[in-house]
Amino acid sequence: AGKVTRAMTCDVLFEAAAEGKVKLDDSITDYVSGVPDLKDVTLIELCDGTSGIGSYAGQLYSSWLSNPDRNWDPRYLASFGLGQPRTADPGAAYRDSDAGYVLLGLALERATEKTAAALIHDYVADPLGLDATALGDLPASGMLKGGQSVNNAEGALDCAQPLDLTTASSSSGFTDAGAITDIHDLGRYVQALASGSLVEDDDRFNAPVAVAADAPSWYAADGGALIAGSLIGQYGKVPGYITAAFADPTTGLTVAIVLNNSA
Repeated sequence: AGKVTRAMTCDVLFEAAAEGKVKLDDSITDYVSGVPDLKDVTLIELCDGTSGIGSYAGQLYSSWLSNPDRNWDPRYLASFGLGQPRTADPGAAYRDSDAGYVLLGLALERATEKTAAALIHDYVADPLGLDATALGDLPASGMLKGGQSVNNAEGALDCAQPLDLTTASSSSGFTDAGAITDIHDLGRYVQALASGSLVEDDDRFNAPVAVAADAPSWYAADGGALIAGSLIGQYGKVPGYITAAFADPTTGLTVAIVLNNSA
C-alpha cells in the first residue's frame, strides 16, 4: 500500500476520536514520551502533514536496500526526522513527514492499548472487507515480485537485473508506509477514503493546504491524503514498489497503480 498507509493511520485517528479515546487536538506528548519539544504539535497536525517535522527516508533508504531483512524500530526511524530543523511552526504549512505518521501511529497505540497492526485491521481492513490488507510483512508466496534497479559496473542502471526486494521488511514504513495489500483492495480502499464511507467526518478534506509554495492551486493535502483536483488519494515509494491510488468522491472514478521497481 505504500504511502496510502498514511490515510489508513488517519482513519484510525478519526475513528478513535469519535469513540472518545483521543482528541484531534491532543498534543503528541500526551502519548509519546521523549519528545518534549513537540508539546505544541497535535495529533491532527501529524495527520494533516503540518507538524513541521522532517523525514527519515532520505537518510535511511540506502540502508534499507543493503539490509532489507532488518526489523526497524519506529522510534529509531522517527529520530532521523526529528533531528532535522523545523521548517515552520505547527499548523503553518505542509511538509512531507514520514516521521510524523510514525509518531502518530505510536500515539494511537498508546491511546488505544492496541498494536498498530491491530488498529489497521480493526478500524480499516475488517470493516471494509479488505482481506489482503494488513500492516506488517506477509508471506512472499503469491506476491508481486518487487525490486530496484541499481547501478552496474559502468555506472548505469541495470534494469534487467534489479535488486530483489520482494521480502524486504515493511517495518521501515510502519504507520507511514508499512501496509501490505493487493491491487483490488487498494482500489476499494481509496474509494472508501474519498467517499467518506469508512470515516464520517465532513471536515476531513475541507481545509486543504498547498503541498509547496509553488504548487498549483488544484494540488493540496489534508486528512492524510493528497487532493489532486477532484481526486483524493496518496502515492509514494517503498523499497521494491511505487504505488498510487486516487478516487473521485462524486463519480467513483478510481485509479490504482503499482510499479514493481522502486527506481
